[in-house]
Amino acid sequence: MHAQSLRLVVGAYRGLAWLTGVGIITVFFIGIPLQIWAHNLFIVKYVGTAHGILYIIYLVVAFAMTRAVGVPLFSPVTIVNWRTVIVLAAGTVPVLTFYVERWVSRQYIAPALAAAGGAPREHPVLR
Repeated sequence: MHAQSLRLVVGAYRGLAWLTGVGIITVFFIGIPLQIWAHNLFIVKYVGTAHGILYIIYLVVAFAMTRAVGVPLFSPVTIVNWRTVIVLAAGTVPVLTFYVERWVSRQYIAPALAAAGGAPREHPVLR
């Protein structure tokens, strides 16, 4: 895969991981308590719906990213590799998308970008 298309898939994955993570955190820590104690359904109804739609898009983009950077799909012991399952399921557990995105970035994305000739850009704060 060319460096430019790899960067596009990785950028889409990172953006959707962030949006999905923020959405599930908002629903889980703000929307559900408001629903239970204040009987206010606004956040659960609208942010929850937006999170659901974004999660479906996240699944498609995350799967494309795992294929592009070389995350194994199958395992000799199990039918599906746990790494791919973790990446795809990360949008269902609050805060997990942020940890998984960093793990995938270090383990798979950075080496794939380096191999494609498009070295990953360093984050200005995390140097």
